[in-house]
Amino acid sequence: MATEDAPDGTGTGISSTQATVSRVRGVVFEALTLASTVFGLAMVAFMLLYVFNDALEPLSADPGWHLTFLLTFVLPVLLLAGYFYVRDPAAGSVAYASTGIPIVGLVAGGGLIVLFVEIITPLEWLGIVLGLLVGVGVIRAHRRYRPEAAVQRLFVTIFAPIVGVFGVPSFAIDFTATTPFTGTELFTIDVTTPALVPSMTDLLALLPMLPVGWILLVLTLTVPAAAAFGRFVETRREDGRGLVETVAVSVAVVAVGAVAVAPLLNLNAENWVVIATSTLVPTGVYLEGVVRRRKGMTGLLFPVVLVAGALLGAAAVDAFGFAGPTTWLDWGFLTNATSRFRPREAGIYPPLVGSVLMLVVIIVSVFPVGVGAAIYLEEYAPEKGIAGRVVDLIEINIGNLAGVPSVVYGLLGLALFVKGIGLEAGIVIVGGLTVGLLILPIIIISAQEAIRSVPDSMRKASYGMGATRWQTTRNVVLPEALPGILTGTILALGRAIGETAPLLMIGAAQSVRLPPDGFFAKFSAMPRQIYGWSSEFNEAFRFGVLAAGVVTLLLVLLIMNGTAILIRNRYQRDG
Repeated sequence: MATEDAPDGTGTGISSTQATVSRVRGVVFEALTLASTVFGLAMVAFMLLYVFNDALEPLSADPGWHLTFLLTFVLPVLLLAGYFYVRDPAAGSVAYASTGIPIVGLVAGGGLIVLFVEIITPLEWLGIVLGLLVGVGVIRAHRRYRPEAAVQRLFVTIFAPIVGVFGVPSFAIDFTATTPFTGTELFTIDVTTPALVPSMTDLLALLPMLPVGWILLVLTLTVPAAAAFGRFVETRREDGRGLVETVAVSVAVVAVGAVAVAPLLNLNAENWVVIATSTLVPTGVYLEGVVRRRKGMTGLLFPVVLVAGALLGAAAVDAFGFAGPTTWLDWGFLTNATSRFRPREAGIYPPLVGSVLMLVVIIVSVFPVGVGAAIYLEEYAPEKGIAGRVVDLIEINIGNLAGVPSVVYGLLGLALFVKGIGLEAGIVIVGGLTVGLLILPIIIISAQEAIRSVPDSMRKASYGMGATRWQTTRNVVLPEALPGILTGTILALGRAIGETAPLLMIGAAQSVRLPPDGFFAKFSAMPRQIYGWSSEFNEAFRFGVLAAGVVTLLLVLLIMNGTAILIRNRYQRDG
């Protein structure tokens, strides 16, 4: 059967009329997708502008205030960003990273401050770190002297860190003897045993002298973080330097700042150590890489222009006496408790603390389980026979569970943790475990995709060198899949922090005056508090205060999602 040649003579059998129709369909499809994308972005932008306008009320400021910040801040930032986008993309990447890393560090530091202020003292943190080190030492010693005792090592790996941190507490024995027929009580024995192994914190409390709190945080927080970043620098440098230098410089900067800078900023020395560790250390490591590579260094001007423009604008409006906006979202809103009667005094600090503690429970309980399940399903699960069919059924159910409505998980948490186990309703650990169940299928699926993306050639090469399956998984597969696992986990945590329905089901409080002081305390979370403000009769709560809470929650979500995107893009470029 003869076919017509294409207009270009390639002989593909497509007529000119068919080619024209095909091109028209392609153009129409492209136009429709572009229009839908623009429409979606426009709707999201409109919603964000509407909420930000209610939270910040920019039109309440003097016109001179707007003009001043337009000239000193907005225009310079936009012009510089446009220049980087058009003329120097490498500098633009440096500009955005050098601006975003400190912002993410500030958010992470704020979460750590919440933990150290509300939950853990520096002494208790030192006990946890030393207890974990003791547990790791026991595990390594068992691996060295009993290398073939795999079952024992499993129990040692699980219980050695727990005993190292918490010890073996005392327990009470209550025995009551009664007569066989009448049930008359004969005698009662109450025995309380002493602690078999004291916790590391109790042992430290016996010492006659300990350093002050901020020095303990430098030793247990700054030094490990700086060592981890220094190890990263060491692997990137050709001369093998970086570990000692990073630790020394980080400790010096943080310690000097705790003594000299923190009082000037009206900061507690311990809070300064946390903020400086989470902000200055990673920023300094990134700047070292930029300076060493000497690529895109002009992008370092962007955060300078950003900060200088903001300071210059603030000084100018203060000098000219221009009044700023009467915003609902200010420092007082972030640090105050809520108020039922005075909207201007309402804050979101207790729900913010509750959300942070809930995230801690989710990370500790769900991340190991989700990643472990993904490793088993991808690397160890059988593929044939009855066992293979069971695994296929499990994977299908995991995919279905990822789409179950969140209110169903709330009912599951209520039935399992409150009615089943007997935990108190509305406490932090119940909320964290319930929302953790919600995102567990998402973490498993994202981790599976990340593990599946590792080329089989790398596994075969590892097996060819004599490595076992576990050695291959630990040393080859997991390092390659870790960026994808972290990206999926952070996105799942972003969903978790915004869920409301499960918190309603497990009895989380609408409003609390005091932040939770532990994982078994009553709590409220940001989405639960926002939902409560939406039902207030006072319009100031329903519009101003609610909008400020929504903006706070959106900023946290955007920072978490942006961090996931940066991790993904960074490792994609490295690959």
